[in-house]
Amino acid sequence: MKVLSVSSEVFPLIKTGGLADVAGALPIALKSFGVETKTLMPGYPSVMKMLQNPVVRLELPDLLGQPARILEVEHQGLDILVLDAPAYYDRPGGPYLDTTGKDHPDNWRRFAALSLAGSEIAAGLLPGWRPDLVHAHDWQAALVPVYMRYYPTPELPSILTIHNIAFQGQFGADIFPGLRLPLHAFATESIEYYGTVGFLKGGLQTATALTTVSPSYADEILTSEFGMGLEGVIASRRDVLHGIVNGIDADIWNPATDPVVHTHYGPTTLKNRLENRRSIEEFFHLDHDDAPIFCVISRLTWQKGMDLVASTADRIVALGGKLVVLGSGEAALEGALLAAAHRNPGRIGVSIGYNEPMSHLMQAGCDAIIIPSRFEPCGLTQLYGLRYGCVPIVARTGGLNDTVIDANHAALAAKVATGIQFAPVNEESMLQALRRAMHLYADQKVWTQLQKQGMKSDVSWEKSAERYVALYSSLVSKGM
Repeated sequence: MKVLSVSSEVFPLIKTGGLADVAGALPIALKSFGVETKTLMPGYPSVMKMLQNPVVRLELPDLLGQPARILEVEHQGLDILVLDAPAYYDRPGGPYLDTTGKDHPDNWRRFAALSLAGSEIAAGLLPGWRPDLVHAHDWQAALVPVYMRYYPTPELPSILTIHNIAFQGQFGADIFPGLRLPLHAFATESIEYYGTVGFLKGGLQTATALTTVSPSYADEILTSEFGMGLEGVIASRRDVLHGIVNGIDADIWNPATDPVVHTHYGPTTLKNRLENRRSIEEFFHLDHDDAPIFCVISRLTWQKGMDLVASTADRIVALGGKLVVLGSGEAALEGALLAAAHRNPGRIGVSIGYNEPMSHLMQAGCDAIIIPSRFEPCGLTQLYGLRYGCVPIVARTGGLNDTVIDANHAALAAKVATGIQFAPVNEESMLQALRRAMHLYADQKVWTQLQKQGMKSDVSWEKSAERYVALYSSLVSKGM
């Protein structure tokens, strides 16, 4: 089976969040099932610098008004198609934001071009290769099935995966002529959304099937609380909606071989985590003692519940814990966390910024990871925590609910618990979860069992890839 995947970011070429991890890991996991995936992504400057001996596969002289090329290259086991379009991507800043932190004003055109290029490949324009199915990711690629519907594209099945419905790609109606879609595409059964153009909404309406990144999130986005205004559209397509939990790359995230971990370990050698713990204490200037170290590795935003971490930081110390935070985001939250560290020297450490190696070391050296998200489609950080014996303390929502087994009395007695869940998502509920964690940590035999059980969890892509293959196969067979 041949699959064209379209994503605005792919690890290890470029990453701003979990989308990149999924777009990079899923194609590799699918290989063992006989699925050949080519992944189309934009040619950002940092991506272009990493390409080694790319081959020009297709010239697109007029891609929404600008010349472009499709380059093909193999990179760390991935077959990558790069959309080389300097007018759209060769600029300073990140994939979505400029150097001042604002959206690139032409993001609609940049990602419409990506989608249109994907639909051209779906139509067979790439010499010698035509996909059996197209898999688009998030709003940036959501126009692929829209273009496939309105352009003379073969009746290929398409899947749109919603990684976070909060990001929808909504733009003013004035951009519609620039999309080069027929006039009747500006309709409620397509991309029109309350008088505006909705990229994600269009993809939800036109893709053959929809997936999201956990079963619980698939249920949640049918409600007004989590559907972000699109719950009605999703409800109308409920019969083709599938919740498939993400996995992680178990080779990259492996405490027994991870190159940035100071001392490797496994479920039977958990004592080896001590040296990693000492490294964390040194990096964050913490006291050397036996108090549990709670960590946070996150974007510092309201969605992620980081305001709760900031407002309870002093009380975490009062409970007898230490806290370390790695991340960046809203300036007010960064400031509040740095202030908490200043008030609690030796007990709280904060590092503002993105540091992939340190995120690995924190999972390997901290005792527990706090993930108080108000909504979390899947979440990968808790999966890393399970893999590394860093006990997840999570809000009971979305993928967090699906992947962490709460350490209640029954689960502890049955020795199946892997972490701690809490609800509702507020200060008192989170503090109660932390008190439970402190109580469990005081009994090292129980805590060790919790770590070992978490490390036994199958957080790899294998089961999820198997579900995707089953879905792909059903759609391809229907299209024949």
